[in-house]
Amino acid sequence: HGGLRPSDMHVPLLLAGPGVPHGKLTAARSIDIMPTILHLLGKPIPKDIDGRLGYFSFAAETSISDGTWEAACASANVALTAQKLVANGERAAFALCRPPGHHAHADLFGGYCFFNNAAITAQAFRDQGYPRVAVLDVDFHHGNGTQAIFYNRSDVLTASLHGDPDLVFPHFLGFEDETGEGEGKGYNLNIVYPPGTPYREWRKGLDIACERIAAFQPDALVIALGVDTFEEDPISFFKLKSADYLSLGKRIEQLKLPTVFTMEGGYDVDAIGINAVNVMQGFENKKQT
Repeated sequence: HGGLRPSDMHVPLLLAGPGVPHGKLTAARSIDIMPTILHLLGKPIPKDIDGRLGYFSFAAETSISDGTWEAACASANVALTAQKLVANGERAAFALCRPPGHHAHADLFGGYCFFNNAAITAQAFRDQGYPRVAVLDVDFHHGNGTQAIFYNRSDVLTASLHGDPDLVFPHFLGFEDETGEGEGKGYNLNIVYPPGTPYREWRKGLDIACERIAAFQPDALVIALGVDTFEEDPISFFKLKSADYLSLGKRIEQLKLPTVFTMEGGYDVDAIGINAVNVMQGFENKKQT
């Protein structure tokens, strides 16, 4: 209004500390930069509303608006409905969860995630008497929330295949030396890949993760299914092709476990449906349509 341009509302980004010159930022991004927040919980919760708004968030790109609570609850309930179907005898169920969930911690939201649908599903199996549950995250980004939730537990095995967190979101978790703590030591597996990874290399990590899951002998399996590993995904750097998702689904099926798929990332809007369906068809041993 009144001729005000969006650029008039921006101010230069000033960084305290060496190593991040302004030129590096402008070279890396042609759009606005939304910071990921390294946040330490345990400090007093602010009384001021501005402080409270950010206290439980670790990334500034995830906004809360009218309807967010209802959408997040509905997404979690979709996952729980899928879990109920499998617990009642279905071989597998796919939960089309929106918003996604695998970045959400028990006490933090971020990465477009509010409730961790995969973790909620795994815990539902545990609450219903399943002794062991495995969670396999095949999204391009590390499932930091799922890892954090189960990091000290030996009853839920977590495995994540993802881009190098030194280079991509969520940055502060997802390294291969993070294997669990306390009773959970050895029950968290991270497999990290560099830019340009094709399916033949990515598949090697998938086989390692599936072998670890098989050795764990879980009673149920949760797949955090992201298809942002696709070669044309705009915010990722893997090189999987649509046909590769058939192979992915077939490999998961070979575990022969009651399985719930929770939908996570995927940002090529023309391909996300094709690739997700291919995973399901591969799981059901059907050919690509």
